[in-house]
Amino acid sequence: MIARLQALSAESRATFWRSLQTLNATRVVIALVLLVYLSFDNRGLRASGQYLYLQICLAYLGLAIGFALSAVYVQRRFVLQLLSQIACDLAFISLLYLAGGGMRSGLAILYLFPLAGLAILAPLIISLFCASLVALFLLGDTTWQIFITDSDRDVMQAGLYGAAFLAAVLVVNRMAAKLIGQEELAIKRGVEINVQQAVNRLVMANIGDGILVVDPEGQVFAGNPAAQQMLGLVGPELKFKLSAAVALAPLAQAYHEWREDATRSTAFLTIKPFNDAALEGTTAAWSARRDLAAHLKVRFAAADTHGLGAERSVIFLQDVTGIENQAQQLKLASMGRLTASIAHEVRNPLSAIGHATALLGEDITDPVHQRLLKIVGDNVARVNRMVEDILQLSRKAQAHSEPLALDSFLSELRAEFIDTHSLAPEIVGLAVEAGTHVRFDALHMREVVLNLLNNAVRYASGGPDSIRLDVVRDKAQRLELHVQDDGPGISPEVRAHLFEPFYTTSSKGTGLGLYLARELCLNNEARLDYEYRFDNKDSADGGPALSGRFVITFASPGQKQGKAV
Repeated sequence: MIARLQALSAESRATFWRSLQTLNATRVVIALVLLVYLSFDNRGLRASGQYLYLQICLAYLGLAIGFALSAVYVQRRFVLQLLSQIACDLAFISLLYLAGGGMRSGLAILYLFPLAGLAILAPLIISLFCASLVALFLLGDTTWQIFITDSDRDVMQAGLYGAAFLAAVLVVNRMAAKLIGQEELAIKRGVEINVQQAVNRLVMANIGDGILVVDPEGQVFAGNPAAQQMLGLVGPELKFKLSAAVALAPLAQAYHEWREDATRSTAFLTIKPFNDAALEGTTAAWSARRDLAAHLKVRFAAADTHGLGAERSVIFLQDVTGIENQAQQLKLASMGRLTASIAHEVRNPLSAIGHATALLGEDITDPVHQRLLKIVGDNVARVNRMVEDILQLSRKAQAHSEPLALDSFLSELRAEFIDTHSLAPEIVGLAVEAGTHVRFDALHMREVVLNLLNNAVRYASGGPDSIRLDVVRDKAQRLELHVQDDGPGISPEVRAHLFEPFYTTSSKGTGLGLYLARELCLNNEARLDYEYRFDNKDSADGGPALSGRFVITFASPGQKQGKAV
């Protein structure tokens, strides 16, 4: 028995001690009940003026209290304490049984209490041995009563009690053994789960990718530090709803689309971690890095929780800003080496071809030949424009960050753009506060805004305010210039390569316009990005329409504010 206890875990041994303490508490209650009951039994205290029951019950109560205290404060030698307590129980119950008149007293049922406790806490052999001793004692007493009273009517009852005790001990012991085994298995499984959880926490804390655990409704239950850093969140734990945070609307929309179409498991998003009133009062809040936008590659996966009653999905976040910067640096280095040779090897022959084409156009009158010359001239102009864009990459470093009056600059540029493209004045809207100043090179600003407006005019509907220029302040009080149109938003696949050099979706484009615009912004300590937004109008599926806009975030807020233009 000692070896059996030592083989158990510390938790199971603690369970044995708690069970013994429960047995002792029950013993005290039984002693008190016997004392009260037998004190008022005419066959007890008042029988022939003897107080045998009182003395036995008081002694039993005293021992019960002592056993209870020893099990609490002296948790050593479990087997010795258990067997000594059971022996005392059997002895005192036997004394009460004999003093009460044997089987007729009805006290034989008290044997069930210590035998059941022994069956729970001791091996089967010891339990059956004690039950056999009780059965033999009962049979022996009834046999002795036959010689004294010549009555054998109690023999059958004593045999039934003995058989019932043996059966009860057998059933209770087997059930207790099964429960102990289940508890031991649960403890082992619990240790394994705790170890696995510790490993998972370590992996999640040190993995480079961000991880969010969400339910089908977009409720976030957990996230690792990398996810908190990418989303700009701080807090003891992440517990909020994706759709409740305005800044996380692109992530919530991508998650909703994946829930509807599992094939769309990857998306490219831009998260701007600004303050969000929706997160106030939750365990998550925006960090102090509110001015940094995160370009994320997002992957969705469903956890295998079949049959567990709860559905969970995992969102993997990968910050591709560094990858984009490295790719651009490599391409920029390649173009830098190429720029020097372009000036001599490409531009001079290109000029000669263009000049020869112009001379031929003066002498040729055949419409077919003129059309062919026009094709040559158009392609020469396209290649020359590409060469000019590439050459500007080497000249863009010379920025003059003088204070620029943004209101007057944008007003003049808007008027020029409307005249150049023969647009109605109401097509291009402008909202900027008078006296708004930023530090940005005027020539660079002109090139960046014109590039964005040229992109917008290709996709705008042509209605009033279908193209807009809005200068606003973000939650971090930084000035932003929004250039947007009412056309469809850029797909996530195109967004992933939007600012890469030589990437274009137009057959007439060079793929350098947006790249050059971003480089010019960076050279002026500003940032150009494309972010998704929700329109008030409904989309085809009944929800808010998702579109986008180009955002220039300036290095510092304007110094003056005035009336709106």
